[in-house]
Amino acid sequence: MNAAEIINRFTFHPADTAERRQAHEDVRSVCMELALALNSVLPAGAEKQVALFRLEEVMFWANAAIARQPKE
Repeated sequence: MNAAEIINRFTFHPADTAERRQAHEDVRSVCMELALALNSVLPAGAEKQVALFRLEEVMFWANAAIARQPKE
């Protein structure tokens, strides 16, 4: 990994366009819908907690993919 890649990973990337803001909102919305569905069908326990944690991680990485793309 070079210095530019490290800097990109650790720099704040604001949603600077309406399209990016909407993409972030879409990701959050879809993940929340799935989280609510999983919460209602999965039995309580460690596995459920891991599934929800991993879904939160999915949301993070999906939003990072949106935020870290080069400016147009």
